[in-house]
Amino acid sequence: MKAVGFAERGGAEVMQILDLPQRADAQQGEIRLKVLAASVNPVDIAMRVGSSAAPLAEAPPYVPGMDAAGVIEQIGPGTETDLQVGDVVMAVVIPRGSMGAYAEQVIVPAESVARIPAGRSVAEAATIPMNGLTARLALDTLNLKPGETVAVTGAAGLLGGYVIQLAKHDGLHVVADASTDDEALVKKLGADVVLRRGRGFAERVRALLPDGAHGAVDAAVVNELLEPAVRDGGSIATVRGFSRPNDRNVSYEVIFVPKYARNQAALDQLRRQVEDGVLTVRLAATMPIDQAADAQRILEKGGLRGRIVLEV
Repeated sequence: MKAVGFAERGGAEVMQILDLPQRADAQQGEIRLKVLAASVNPVDIAMRVGSSAAPLAEAPPYVPGMDAAGVIEQIGPGTETDLQVGDVVMAVVIPRGSMGAYAEQVIVPAESVARIPAGRSVAEAATIPMNGLTARLALDTLNLKPGETVAVTGAAGLLGGYVIQLAKHDGLHVVADASTDDEALVKKLGADVVLRRGRGFAERVRALLPDGAHGAVDAAVVNELLEPAVRDGGSIATVRGFSRPNDRNVSYEVIFVPKYARNQAALDQLRRQVEDGVLTVRLAATMPIDQAADAQRILEKGGLRGRIVLEV
């Protein structure tokens, strides 16, 4: 089985084409996919370079990839699902050792799989699971009421954009950051107010909202710089594990997507929301899986307004 991964951490040059054994049969509760597309995410790079957000607990080689789309090859005996062999689906993958999505096959829990949105390609579908579920988990964790305000950093990126669109669908007021070049995009995604990104964003939120936002999602990973944007007793959803004590009772909610990795209802809802136009699929480019290292280099440079998807 062809895959792309690495044996030791380092720069993109450590990525290599691997010849791995074919996946075993799916067991009860599992589904085996023939992967056709896998998106490239920042967590894949964190896994390669070394990060507490992406620990390596297994023996090498390591295969990244948390998003997959493809065709169901096998459903484990006794597995309860309305899916069938041959269905075109998307899945969120939790990489362990060589069990990541940059591969021709992957085995995942049945609850981690849903059909792709009607009318969408497998490449487009591969951009949805991990970031969509992360956005959904962040908003569910903040648990804001309709009419309340959420501040969003990294709003022009894929995760931040999904947060904006889901938050608006939930009835929230959204204040988001953007560069001058991205302001039109972030407004199109549905932000009610767009403020200049970078240092001082939190203070600009406070100038607009003297009491501060009810909550915030830190997709840009600015950490403590976002804290002044949130009112006393508010919450900040962080995606890289950041937390710190403070004297304003602001809580940092660490968002760990494996918590929703088996939430098929949430994944299938994302499918429907794409079909209904609530969520905008943002595919930046497709590249052959052999070029995974180059795809990661492009992502590391920054500036992408969508995801690169590897075609397997």
